[in-house]
Amino acid sequence: MRCSVIASVIFLGIGSITAFADSGDFDMSRWEAVMSDIRSRAATQNISDDTINATLKNPAFIPSIVKSDKNQSEFKLTLDEYLGRTVNSTRVSRGRQMRGKYPTLLNRIDNDYGVPPHIILAFWGMESNYGEVKSRHRLVDAFFTLIYDGRREKFFSDQLLALMKISDKNGLDINKIRGSWAGAMGHFQFIPTTLASYGVDGNSDGRVDIIDSIGDAMASAGNYLNKLGWDKRQKIARRVAIPANFDKSLLDGKTKKSLNDWATMGVVNSDGTPIPRGEMVAGLVADVANLNASESDEYNPDVDVAPMPMVTAYLTYPNFYRIKKWNNSNWYAIAISELAEKLK
Repeated sequence: MRCSVIASVIFLGIGSITAFADSGDFDMSRWEAVMSDIRSRAATQNISDDTINATLKNPAFIPSIVKSDKNQSEFKLTLDEYLGRTVNSTRVSRGRQMRGKYPTLLNRIDNDYGVPPHIILAFWGMESNYGEVKSRHRLVDAFFTLIYDGRREKFFSDQLLALMKISDKNGLDINKIRGSWAGAMGHFQFIPTTLASYGVDGNSDGRVDIIDSIGDAMASAGNYLNKLGWDKRQKIARRVAIPANFDKSLLDGKTKKSLNDWATMGVVNSDGTPIPRGEMVAGLVADVANLNASESDEYNPDVDVAPMPMVTAYLTYPNFYRIKKWNNSNWYAIAISELAEKLK
């Protein structure tokens, strides 16, 4: 058993992993315990012996995944930088091409789930650049590595077990399922538990495959957004302007007020015209850190342009918060909004 486990953690050549193990950083007994725990839990959850044996056949420990998990918050972009990277002309052009390539499928998703084509395309573009981003890791390797690391052991154990059930149910070879280092897969980057709950057989072939079937992927995305409560009658967000002295504590999207209240507080459309009035509730989001940085700049008397009396922000409607259940990031939700508008 010990020899087979040692063999299973070899990755990218014997040298790098052997050095890692010999340094004392790698705990072989923990690796064995993780594998034993998954075997036991899978058996109690009625996962087939074939899938259990395939999963445990030769999982690899991948040090770069541990590094990615620990360093994922080190680099932060301003909102403008983020939008420049995500909502660019290439992605918009590619999205329009995809709309022309899959009109029937996109319209069927709209009819079945109430999610319009431009919304599906925006998520598809953001998640995998319309399927062009290729998954790097076998998910079995990614999950075993993250379980071993222990920072979110229960979460990643649940993901691996869900993946094993998906493999069983759909007749998929678990060792051929690839995804991101964090365990997301397919055109819309679902994690296994999300796929288990919302996956749909979109091409009626009797199984759900969101990696190789665009029909399954789109139907699953539409079903997920539908179950989150997507309302096709509503916007996601509206770009607005606010007074320069606006209370910045209100700009994180958590404070909800009626449109009437926001208008009374000086919120206007980005062109200066009044925003729609009404009792509909919305939040307000802006790049507060960037605003604070701008305020800290020293006044330069040689620059004869006065500071702008208004700053850009976004009114955030209920669909915005549904997007945040998919990805809990204000910047991501704004990017979906901006990209979707360009793909209408």
